[in-house]
Amino acid sequence: MLAKDLFNSDLLKRKTKEFFRAVDIPDNITSVMNIDEASEVDATEAGLSHANVNAIWQSVEGFYKTGMHPGLAFCLRKNGKVVLNRSLGHARGVRADEGLEPVPMTTDTPVCLYSASKAVMATLIHKLAEEGHVDLQTPVAHYLPEFGLNGKQKITIYQMLAHRGGFPMLAKDVPMEQMFDRDAILQQIYQTQALSEDGSVQAYHAVTSGFVADELIRKTTGMDIAEYLKSRISDPMGMKNFHYGVAKKDQDKVARNYVTGMRNGKIIGAVLESALGVSIEEAAELSNSEDFMSHIIPSANLYCNSEQINRFYQMLLDGGEYQGKQILQASTVQQAIQPAGKAKLDKALKLPMRFSAGFMLGGSPVGMYGLHTDSAFGHVGFSNIFCWADPQRDISVSLLSTGKPVIGNHILALPKMMQAISKECE
Repeated sequence: MLAKDLFNSDLLKRKTKEFFRAVDIPDNITSVMNIDEASEVDATEAGLSHANVNAIWQSVEGFYKTGMHPGLAFCLRKNGKVVLNRSLGHARGVRADEGLEPVPMTTDTPVCLYSASKAVMATLIHKLAEEGHVDLQTPVAHYLPEFGLNGKQKITIYQMLAHRGGFPMLAKDVPMEQMFDRDAILQQIYQTQALSEDGSVQAYHAVTSGFVADELIRKTTGMDIAEYLKSRISDPMGMKNFHYGVAKKDQDKVARNYVTGMRNGKIIGAVLESALGVSIEEAAELSNSEDFMSHIIPSANLYCNSEQINRFYQMLLDGGEYQGKQILQASTVQQAIQPAGKAKLDKALKLPMRFSAGFMLGGSPVGMYGLHTDSAFGHVGFSNIFCWADPQRDISVSLLSTGKPVIGNHILALPKMMQAISKECE
């Protein structure tokens, strides 16, 4: 191949697309844009300028143009008012091997939150404590005696929510399909040897803690976690499509997840598999399956649209209140978002992390939600799902995406977008 051919723009674009497993992006992205105009207010009503809002949205468009995310939905509230509620791309049918016509991504399209589900799961346990069913500083084994085996006798509910429960993952020989058998998965968790008996080891619990949370709710209220979510949050906040799993009749409306980005090498692949329990490819394939959508996996399969999870964070930002209803007591919210300790190296993620009892916290001078976001709290989901609130800026933000890249050509666009949000909302 001649050098001049290599640098031919069309050829370079094609090779780059193949290398990063990117999807096609139309030259005119307004053709794949959906705006919920009824929900958006004028920027000035929220205390922003049109230039502020335009700069933020342009950064979101730049993130989409990388081709790493076939479908993307974004919602931003400032001072409690929606200034952006938009989507880009397609929910499914973006690759030839699917055999499907392209289906547009809309602001109403349900998306799996993956690990961003954990923040909602943890909030439900805080609600459980608020109602007097449990005490967060009491060992889990007080309520679930079987949990206390193999060094877990003293592990408290609070430590579990702060990823210090000592049972971050299942044994390697446990097939991921066992997630669909809650009794079997609970027995696996009960038999797990604790990483530490005093909760001193921080190791991200990818899916395990959710099953224990569900069991705590069942034992103390008689409801499963899906019913408890519906009665305490979804129904009172008018979010009928904010739920764990998806009914079979609605599964064809859910956004499909796609593996994008460079193929992961052995080192990165091993770290990811350690944290997730499976490879990136297996995780994406599993999430698109009927079994995954038909079961309750509290730490990993809450479905909603971007505005709904944004509404949830706005409620937390407002001290647990939504439209005159006290969903959570302000003291409950404060307890949920208080740091559980300083940032420390997480044994599962191999990254320095700062957690509360249920949320991933921001940082200064830089954090996962941008520069100078030490007061921000939220959660990320596999792999570029970001949902958070920032009291310092009085914003709630949600970015739901269907691409699952780790290393890709979005690497520069992502921090640029985060910084635009932080800067323009200061």
